Amino acid sequence: MTTQGLLLLILLIIFVQLVVYAGVAFFRYWLSYQALKAEAGVAGPQPLPGPVAEPVSPAPAWEGWREFRVARRAYEDIAGQVCSFYLAPLDGKPLPAFLPGQFLTFRLDVAEPACGGSKSIVRCYSLSDRACPEHYRISIKRVPAGLASNHCHDHVREDAILAVKAPSGHFHLDVNGDGPVVLVAGGIGITPIFSMLSAALAARPEREIQLFYGVRDGSEMVMRARLDELAQRHANLRLHVCFSRPGPDDVQGRDYRHQGRVDIDRLRLELKIKPYQFYVCGPAPMMETLVPALADWGVAAARIHYEAFGPATVTRRAPEPEAGPALGVTFSRSGRRLDWQAGSLLELAEAGGVKVESGCRSGCCGACQTSIESGEVAYEQLPEFDVVPGSCLLCLAQPRTELVLAA
Repeated sequence: MTTQGLLLLILLIIFVQLVVYAGVAFFRYWLSYQALKAEAGVAGPQPLPGPVAEPVSPAPAWEGWREFRVARRAYEDIAGQVCSFYLAPLDGKPLPAFLPGQFLTFRLDVAEPACGGSKSIVRCYSLSDRACPEHYRISIKRVPAGLASNHCHDHVREDAILAVKAPSGHFHLDVNGDGPVVLVAGGIGITPIFSMLSAALAARPEREIQLFYGVRDGSEMVMRARLDELAQRHANLRLHVCFSRPGPDDVQGRDYRHQGRVDIDRLRLELKIKPYQFYVCGPAPMMETLVPALADWGVAAARIHYEAFGPATVTRRAPEPEAGPALGVTFSRSGRRLDWQAGSLLELAEAGGVKVESGCRSGCCGACQTSIESGEVAYEQLPEFDVVPGSCLLCLAQPRTELVLAA
């Protein structure tokens, strides 16, 4: 055999060995990956399915409205735009536990300077800490044009009395589970996420939790001290703070970990292949991109849990209204007939000068529930509130046929 032939033979043997080693390594990785997918119930990339059964929440802890006293107020950010209200029951009885992630419904009497009186409005605010038998806590962000948020910041002082309905909502964490969890919060969406985080660590301190929290800069970060304290106490908690536009005094590595928004690329970069449960809450732009991207990544729909703050289109939908010409909607008590083409029935009523009650505007509080005298509706997203048969929630409903409403 010539020298050249011997050299070629050696190179061929080396190449075959490399191929064999690579094949074995890939096969081992593939087996590990398949095992993880089987454990997570994932068979590959899966789009979100159609409407599915929502998790069942327990019956309300009390019926109707219950009076609470504001025992304490505390600001949660350096800009003073997020205020926590600690609420103690006026009757002094121990408070029932709630599911972390749920919200409270409030009836607020808000002044109307134009007429010299006041009006009653209904709003929902997330519980922002784990359950405590002495008090509940909510944290409210001041919104420039927000009627309720400005009222709470400016007029709801300590010792004020508020009418409150029992905790409710389908967006909540199972604190008894031991699987890894990814919590994702955008802006004030940290309020239910912090409740989940605090409750999960108290129930199972050894549980792996990855928290991604996105804000614009340090001035908008909420509950910074408490998040840092939990991260220092729990080695299994990994805190990913993301600033989309850091301020001049914000220092990476000290004030935040990543620059940019919380998106699917960030999650894929930071997370290992594990059967995570994902809990996501934030403003509409984040929700409308991140939740579908998780499904495209291959996360099973049963492992994606979310709640949008403000209107968003990611919630599982009921069937869309049939396409066709404008539909007539008659508001019988107001004597008005309006043509609907797009948007919710609440938007149609308000644009047409029909006076209707409204609260959360997201299907949670039931303030806009209205009887249907004839016709059918569909929902932009499935409501949290249990609608009385023969009625609809105007804030989410759209007509499927000509419609007559008792409003």
